[in-house]
Amino acid sequence: MTDSNVPVASSLPVVWRKAAKSNPNDDCVECGTLDGTVAVRDSKDPDGPAHIHAAAAFEAFVTAAAHNTLAPVA
Repeated sequence: MTDSNVPVASSLPVVWRKAAKSNPNDDCVECGTLDGTVAVRDSKDPDGPAHIHAAAAFEAFVTAAAHNTLAPVA
């Protein structure tokens, strides 16, 4: 299950983690690992959708964001 959507994030068997530097108003995303993939959800809507991505793709995204090298998608 990679690069897919799950309608109810709270139904996933995931331990959700929020960044230590998240907004004090909880305006952030939460991530968790799931069978070699990474699940991502909105912290304000734990019963809303989750996005599932291959771990390598998510790692590349985080690295690009950290180095400010994200490129727009055509």
